[in-house]
Amino acid sequence: MMRLKLGAGAVAFALAVLAGCTLDPHYERPAAPVAVAYPQGDAYESTSTAAATVAKSASATVVVPPLAVDTAWRSFFRDERLQRLIEIALANNRDLRVAALNVAEYEAQYRITRAALAPSISASGSLTRERTQGVTSSVSDLNVGTTSWEIDFFGRLRSLKRQALENYLATDASRQSTQISLIATVATDYLTLLSDERLLQLTEDTVKADQSTYDVTKRVQELGNSSLLDVQQAENSLASAKASLASYRRAVAQDRNNLIAILGAPIPDDLPPARSFDDESMFADIGAGVPSLLLTRRPDIVQAEHALKAANANIGAARAAFFPKIELTATAGTSSSTLSSLFKAGTGAWAFAPSVSVPIFDYGSNKASLDVAKIEKQIEVADYESTIQTAFKEVSNALTARATYVDQVLADREYVASSQRYYTLAEARYKAGTDSFLTFLDAQRTLYTAQQQLATDTLSRQANLVTLYKVLSGGWEQG
Repeated sequence: MMRLKLGAGAVAFALAVLAGCTLDPHYERPAAPVAVAYPQGDAYESTSTAAATVAKSASATVVVPPLAVDTAWRSFFRDERLQRLIEIALANNRDLRVAALNVAEYEAQYRITRAALAPSISASGSLTRERTQGVTSSVSDLNVGTTSWEIDFFGRLRSLKRQALENYLATDASRQSTQISLIATVATDYLTLLSDERLLQLTEDTVKADQSTYDVTKRVQELGNSSLLDVQQAENSLASAKASLASYRRAVAQDRNNLIAILGAPIPDDLPPARSFDDESMFADIGAGVPSLLLTRRPDIVQAEHALKAANANIGAARAAFFPKIELTATAGTSSSTLSSLFKAGTGAWAFAPSVSVPIFDYGSNKASLDVAKIEKQIEVADYESTIQTAFKEVSNALTARATYVDQVLADREYVASSQRYYTLAEARYKAGTDSFLTFLDAQRTLYTAQQQLATDTLSRQANLVTLYKVLSGGWEQG
């Protein structure tokens, strides 16, 4: 009895043909190299007792947002003017437009790769008429067939199709990241503009107060009831305030320019009324959840995983290069010496030409290509893990900032209230002749500094809420 012995290559060939599988390695998502929960402690929680005490003396309260479910950007950003600005940016920003075009390009590349799995059929016709040695002859041909269609026994083309698909999905995730970053940038630039407008208003008020103080002090000095030193101190304070006024006017103008640039269009005149930038209802609550949610929520992590899957599929294509490559060329048609008899009996013609190429010796090229594919996958694994670690760090930092900024702004409000009482008392005592002008001037500067600090820290707190929304990719949705 004759026994048929099959080698390992033949077995793999048979299995591939029967199962129609690819040679891609089995994909498993790498374990997230971060803790199972975000950090906790005093830095991540507001001191509620102090908050309650300050709230009684402050003009407004600061609320610590509780954990909540994902929120779409239209719901998270509650300021109607900001919503309109975001809509304009999404429609006009050039970076987002380029990102969308990149997605369309990779989608087309995927369709090109997918088309290679099926034979391409074309029709051709020709008419040749020639005269040789006094004899005129003609030949007419009409053919339909496929040329060099690779039969994907070992899944090389399917691996390449999967790689192209993962690259397309990675590019789409990158577009989502661009959109989230754009929304966050518009919100941050808008808050910066509101903050600088607030500081500009404070400085204008301070210049008016300093001008009035200088005028009064100068008149009193001319009457002999005040020293020249008081006049000089008042003049110095006025000059300093005027310098700050010019600085904030420049900042407001530049803020508007930055906002116009990120919008990709002029700021409309018919925008809805703006809320105050320290309005506690400007943003909705958003919660961090658990770190594992980032794996499906953050587009940059999704992008990194699709890149990893693409590298995994590329290994399958590199492995398939070690096996025979089978191609098929086939045509069928008709040929005749006269055009009128082209479709008559006996003019039919056909060709069937399968070909097989087997790699025998390539000086290690295929082995090196497989090694490159495996190394690229290891690189993508490292990039994926690094992206997760970066995301975990960004969320942790934003969470601690959210809690500590609450306490900081509450303290700033108490500082402003205390400075206001100090200024009122110093002004009354100076006018009564009880305290010197220097004490009154110090109270005036202290109040201005406290108001500046409150505006700056309020901006930082609000901007951090935007950052938290960004790093959590909270509620991103299509459109």
